[in-house]
Amino acid sequence: MPVTAVRFASAGVALVAVLALAGCVGGTPEPMPVPTGSGSASPTPTPTPTKIPEFKPQGTAAANKQFFDYVNNEYWGIYKMGPGADIVTNLANHGFNKADMEVTFDTTAINIPADSIVVSVRMQGECLVGQLSPTAYTSLVAPLLGTGKCLIGTTRPIDW
Repeated sequence: MPVTAVRFASAGVALVAVLALAGCVGGTPEPMPVPTGSGSASPTPTPTPTKIPEFKPQGTAAANKQFFDYVNNEYWGIYKMGPGADIVTNLANHGFNKADMEVTFDTTAINIPADSIVVSVRMQGECLVGQLSPTAYTSLVAPLLGTGKCLIGTTRPIDW
């Protein structure tokens, strides 16, 4: 086949390809479908309100753990660890008796910030014990120690 014929055939194939692709662009755009109100949408569930636990001043530590956790989690959600005095004051503002509380120091013996603050409340011979750190809050109900206290070691005085 002569070179001219090959060029002519190649040009013809290219022209057909260009015309075929040209049909893919340009022209009048297809109209977009318009949604109508006749479809049924899924209803959005209404959130169930969370019931705030109730403080039971004459109850046991176990009976008040949910309220203790509620108060401390609410505090932790805003302030994270915070100073021990503020944690104690917050618990007292929610009904817990300061005279029944113990709290660890905010700083270590070498005056660096403590990794966590532990607070406890004596109730009916049991202890509510909560630990607040920069990353989490945890708690438990523990038996009263033989010393009549909830925490081991020296705790900070609560006289504010």
